[in-house]
Amino acid sequence: MNLTIKYYGLLAEAVQRQEELFWFSQDSIEELLEALYAKYPPLEGMDFQVAQNNKIVPTETIITGTEIVLLPPFAGG
Repeated sequence: MNLTIKYYGLLAEAVQRQEELFWFSQDSIEELLEALYAKYPPLEGMDFQVAQNNKIVPTETIITGTEIVLLPPFAGG
């Protein structure tokens, strides 16, 4: 499936892009992250959350949407 991956903040800086189309043939967010870590090694050591369908999801979640967003930690205020 073709996924749109969006990166924000330091994550976008680490991968040198804010968005990309990514072909992915596995099922879970965890498997997607492993593929992204292989493509962008700096991501592996970074702290971030993953959102799918406008909701933050755990890594064991099955991919059901076509847009995945990687979000850096939020600061409260």
